This record gives sequence, structure tokens and C-alpha cells, in this order.
Amino acid sequence: MEEGDDKGNTIHVDFPGSDSIAASTTKILVGNTVNSPTNSQQTVSDDDVIDYTTKPEFYDPDLDDKNELWAHKKRHGRISDAVLSCPACFTTLCLECQRHEKYLTQYRAVFVVNCKIEKDQVLSHNISRSRKRNRGGERFNGNEAQSSNVETLKQVCCSVCLTEVGAIDEDEVYHFFNVLPSEC
Repeated sequence: MEEGDDKGNTIHVDFPGSDSIAASTTKILVGNTVNSPTNSQQTVSDDDVIDYTTKPEFYDPDLDDKNELWAHKKRHGRISDAVLSCPACFTTLCLECQRHEKYLTQYRAVFVVNCKIEKDQVLSHNISRSRKRNRGGERFNGNEAQSSNVETLKQVCCSVCLTEVGAIDEDEVYHFFNVLPSEC
């Protein structure tokens, strides 16, 4: 076996038992040559390409503070028990609400966003019942007669995905019972 040539780029290997000289000698290229497919294009690591001295184009270190100021302006400085979102599409429904004292997953509000009132879906609530035995309302068409001791509620849905999120009473107070609350 002979190794190297004038430039040190080739290795000649002789295989024993070969009949012809051409078949018995194999030339292996070593080093940086143009004919090698691995060396035809110089590869560079990703870490070498990234320039850490320039700031990313879409990064803003003050973005959280700006978002907090925007939300504070939208709420006009008022404090809320929670920010309510739709459970299906996470759309914001209410920025200012009050949590129910007994039913901790229910909220009431006057000012809402992204809510649609379903006028054809009416819920009735009998207010003459004891509060302990109240199990919710019964649905009926708005054309049926209403007695003085029955409070009517209209169904409220998310305006984006039409998921039922609550109801609105005759005093235009929204009662949310199917929402995701988040801390303010």
C-alpha cells in the first residue's frame, strides 16, 4: 500500500488476489478537492450564521407593559373580578364583571363585547320558588303567555363561534355561566 502523492490528497490501496492492475488499485481522495460532493459546497453551522448582536425584528421587550396599559385604559381604571372568555374560541367577552357570591363559576356584567343575544331563544325563571330549590329555567317560545312572577331571560352566545355563554335579563344585566375566567 502506498499513501499520499506530491500534494498528499490521494491514498492508493492494493487489494491482494486481483488479476489486473486496474482492478487491484483503488484511489481514494482525501482532503479538500473539487470532485468530492461533500466539499463542493461549504457547510456552515446555524450558530455561525446567527448574528446575536442585532435585535430580532419582531421582539419588543416592553410589549407586556404596553398591553397592560392598553387593558387598563379599556377598563377605565375599574377593577374586575375576572376577564371572561368564550370556552370554545377564547374570544374576550367581558372585561368588567362581578362574581356570584354562591355559585363561584357564574358572573354578571353590564358591559360586554363579542356577545350576541338570541331573541328567539327565551329562558324562563320562576322567581316565586325558593332560592335553594332553584334548578334553572325552562325554555319556551316567546309567544307564550308570561305571568308576573316569571322572569324572562334571553340566551347570550359568543358572536364568533355561537357557543351559548349565558343569558340576559329584563334589566339588561348579563349572567354568564359558561365562560372561562382569567385573573385581571
